Amino acid sequence: MEKRWVLKDKGDPEVVAQLCKELSIDENLVQLLVQRGITNFDEARDFFRPSLSKLHDPFLMKDMDKAIVRIEEACRNRERILIYGDYDVDGTTAVSLVYTFFKELYSDIDYYIPDRDKEGYGISIAGIDYAAENGFTLVIALDCGIKAVSKIEYANDKKVDFIICDHHRPGESIPPAVAVLDPKRADCNYPFKELSGCGVGLKLVQAYALKNDIPFESLSPLLDLVAVSIASDIVPITGENRILSYFGLKLLNSNPRPGLEAILAYCKILRKTPPAKSMNGDTLAFTREMNINDIVFLIGPRINAAGRIESGRNSVKLLVAKTLEEAQVFAATVDANNTERRTMDINTTLEALTSLDSDPLCSSKKSTVIYNPEWHKGVIGIVASRLTESYYRPTIVLTISNGLITGSARSVKDFDVYDAIDACSDLLEHFGGHKYAAGLSMKPENLPEFIRRFEEIVSSTILDEQLIPEIEIDLDIKLSIINSKFLRILNQFAPFGPGNSSPVFRSGKVIDTGNAKVVGKNHLKLSVVHPDITSFPFSAIAFHQGEYIDDIMKGKSFKICYNIEENDFNGSKTIQLNVKDIKMEK
Repeated sequence: MEKRWVLKDKGDPEVVAQLCKELSIDENLVQLLVQRGITNFDEARDFFRPSLSKLHDPFLMKDMDKAIVRIEEACRNRERILIYGDYDVDGTTAVSLVYTFFKELYSDIDYYIPDRDKEGYGISIAGIDYAAENGFTLVIALDCGIKAVSKIEYANDKKVDFIICDHHRPGESIPPAVAVLDPKRADCNYPFKELSGCGVGLKLVQAYALKNDIPFESLSPLLDLVAVSIASDIVPITGENRILSYFGLKLLNSNPRPGLEAILAYCKILRKTPPAKSMNGDTLAFTREMNINDIVFLIGPRINAAGRIESGRNSVKLLVAKTLEEAQVFAATVDANNTERRTMDINTTLEALTSLDSDPLCSSKKSTVIYNPEWHKGVIGIVASRLTESYYRPTIVLTISNGLITGSARSVKDFDVYDAIDACSDLLEHFGGHKYAAGLSMKPENLPEFIRRFEEIVSSTILDEQLIPEIEIDLDIKLSIINSKFLRILNQFAPFGPGNSSPVFRSGKVIDTGNAKVVGKNHLKLSVVHPDITSFPFSAIAFHQGEYIDDIMKGKSFKICYNIEENDFNGSKTIQLNVKDIKMEK
């Protein structure tokens, strides 16, 4: 599929020049900082040296004072407290975090994860009934609840109080809970709006700790959970999220909770004995250092799989386990769930692609809405992501559950699929989510009109260029500026993710040294140089781009856009270019 290359603005030249003087590093690296909104020495210091002291006061969040007063009252009166959260990664990490913190302080506390098939996302009537029937008078709901107005009214009638901790967009009305914590509330002045659901849970326990003279150090062992939620929920790794993910990754790499260590064993990442030393002197406990991508592709899917296939409660049991032996039992279940999920994911994706390829109207549309009542609800979100990659347009995958058609939506860069769904809200029973991902449900009779209207809305609002995959390029550079010092400083831009992506560079008029070959499943292995500087070739890998081999072997020059990485092979570390795309020179 053809991709658009878009070069980012370099920033104000005067700001770049001044910051170069202050930092005494390569101008290209300074331009990367300025592109990320860093314009002076102090901001650069905070960026390169994240500090937990820079976290915001949790009491800046609307209703936080009310939430803490109600929790203190519940503890004082020996009320039963229930920690409630969704069955995905963000929800289960949030429940695990808040439950772990309060369980150390208060014994009459439990957690509840709704059943995906019977209850669906969010606060459910069944969950409220469970609380009322079992004597829970306070429920702390995490990663859900911001639109549960009628459910909270029902809970109030049942004499069950709710504290809502959410990070999704509110609807027209705020639920009548005791406290509603959500930085996206229009009347909330909290400085950082992009916390994960687990991040909002952390702010709750941070506020309780502040009010009750508990040192922040006691919260530090919870940060690996926050890092997992930030990476898995694809929230921007900027501001507080960058600080939290930075320290969460440090914990994950040095002393993670038993549940995460047990998962890592299934990912073939094992604890070393004795610990090795990394290049910067930190102690590493594992066979290799983990990053955000490892969470996204290795840890997150396994935690998610439990809620998709069996029960999200298994994920919480895993994450709150106190010993490795206990955790290994639940890790085996979670990994088996993930294996089953992966098989269903592959089969469902193939069925969906076959169905779309046989539809003569498919190519003329600017959206994809596909429905099959036989598909498993637990994998339709993953399948929606796969179809978006294949057709690159806003996509909704639907199945049936409990008499309602339910689905997951995914979007393309800069197109707000939540707004498009909101425009069809009169046809829906429920919907919620973000700009790029959402969930929805509707009565079966509304499906034909929903498909028609959703396509109409997307067609009238999406730009043609938004239907072509885009690669944002940070800088044009010569290969000759890349060396170990450049990479060492570049690595300090991590953790990488949305809002702070691994920099993409572009170099033109490069050639291969003559050793290019196709490896694996159509991957291209290269050794690239500029024709005028052939003494320092760079090893490069271009995944799924083997179609360029003939032109490259003829000695034709080409342009590449790429990330710069460190390749560790059998203990030998070398610089490698991970090529995102190739364009032959004309």
